[in-house]
Amino acid sequence: MGSDLQSRVRLRPVDLAREHGLSTQAVRNYEEAGILPAARRTPHGYRTYTSLHAGALRSFLALLPGYGHQTATSIMRAVNEGAAEEAFRLIDESHVQLLDDRRTLQAVENALADLEPATAPEPGARSEPSAVTGPGGTFIGPLAAKLGIRPATLRKWEGAGLVHPRRDPRTGYRVYDDADVRDARLAHQLRRGGYLLEQIAPLIAQVRAAGGLEPLEAALRDWRGRLSARGRAMLAGAAELDAYLRERG
Repeated sequence: MGSDLQSRVRLRPVDLAREHGLSTQAVRNYEEAGILPAARRTPHGYRTYTSLHAGALRSFLALLPGYGHQTATSIMRAVNEGAAEEAFRLIDESHVQLLDDRRTLQAVENALADLEPATAPEPGARSEPSAVTGPGGTFIGPLAAKLGIRPATLRKWEGAGLVHPRRDPRTGYRVYDDADVRDARLAHQLRRGGYLLEQIAPLIAQVRAAGGLEPLEAALRDWRGRLSARGRAMLAGAAELDAYLRERG
């Protein structure tokens, strides 16, 4: 491998950088991070790269959009260290996450389809207090556990206006009624889709006030489009990585 690498056309850091609009320092940083194989040095200490390094850089940049910086870095490190199976595992995990996100989107769409507009409260209206153990009433702990989040997250959502739990008059504990549970579920799913709290708040407010789900349709279309774009980017990144693996032999 080493003699083969030596026999390839020699490239300077600037040659790799120019192709992708990067700085030479970025190329050196990528090498130090293990994204590129270690470069040979001239007697004067200058780095010399080859087409193999150029292929590694193209692979990393192609992996970035679909896999993210951290995973793309780990994949390239594994390949350059000869641990291809580890790289494949990381790729598989990313595809599992994409599939899970698609299922989450489907769950959101199903959840919205199940919501009856007539059950949404009027603007500013609150449901009548009910027993904590009765239908539609739950404490913060059980709700957080059901959603797989921390109670602190629900308190943060409350501060952002996503949920409006009432207080139990005897204990002072937060109690979430059916509408709160619905809003928390929607907030959780939209957060999984990458939406910020300030983007989610007006959507939930409109659903709560208008009793309709139309405001979420555009968000769901955008979410679906981003998942498709990510899947396509994963394919492009995997194709470039495959070319790099073949070049490595």
